[in-house]
Amino acid sequence: MPKVHAIRTGLVQVRRPQMERRRNGLARVTDMLYNPEWTPWLPIYAWIIEHDEGLIMVDTGETSHVHQRGYHPSWHPFYQKAVHFSVHPDEEIGPQLRALGISPRDVRQVVLTHLHTDHAGGLTHLTGSKFWVSEREWKIASGFGGKLQGYLPHRWPKWWQPEFVRFADRPFGPFSRSMALTKREDVFIVPTPGHTLGHVSVIVDGGPTVFLAGDTSYTEDLLLARKLDGVSPNSQVARQTTNRILGLARERQLVYLPSHDPDAENRLRSMSPLIDGAVVTKKFSSRSASVLDGNFR
Repeated sequence: MPKVHAIRTGLVQVRRPQMERRRNGLARVTDMLYNPEWTPWLPIYAWIIEHDEGLIMVDTGETSHVHQRGYHPSWHPFYQKAVHFSVHPDEEIGPQLRALGISPRDVRQVVLTHLHTDHAGGLTHLTGSKFWVSEREWKIASGFGGKLQGYLPHRWPKWWQPEFVRFADRPFGPFSRSMALTKREDVFIVPTPGHTLGHVSVIVDGGPTVFLAGDTSYTEDLLLARKLDGVSPNSQVARQTTNRILGLARERQLVYLPSHDPDAENRLRSMSPLIDGAVVTKKFSSRSASVLDGNFR
């Protein structure tokens, strides 16, 4: 059975209405730029799936280059007013993998849930991997139009050429389409548009099932409360994704792991699933417990 491991690649802080939407329309953007309330420092997680068909990474975390003058566009209001980063060089994904005894070249596949910098900043460390990204996300994020929306396509490695996710009409619970990443068909990509319209998530099907959620919500509590974030450009689409995730949690034991949830790593260790709109803790057999682990052995 595959194991999932959390790797924290630094911290990020945003204004509270980015994490939890307060208003719609232009006021939504104004809130994210000028609201005086900031979130606590939030983790930036990448995930490693240890599978007998090879290591799979979900997101690459952030780079310490975010602290260099000129790394972010000086003209972009989001980077000037709405976000703080704390990423040290040894927190980048490459050094962290090597500290765990893993060469970055051992990572067979990398899935980018979306292409915001805190999820794609570590791309330069994974030169030998096959990369998967939503074609819609790629088109939205590319070029000057992507820069206007806060993406940093000019920081992507020149050698980087991802493959586009190829969804099949194969349902996985409430998700009508999916793409298997393994021959055993126990690791899937599913479409989860909302935070961005090309956002995807990764499901590790086991006992329990793990949902590597990217930014479908900033925390599990916000998902349970059905609170949308301030970034999502289409609230109806985001709500549909929220409902699908909660629907899947009603069908099976689902460990929900967003990339910026301070409690995500604890839930991974304790295997606390999200069920029917409530978090419950259940003890699993030693065989099930081997599926998920916060630490490499």
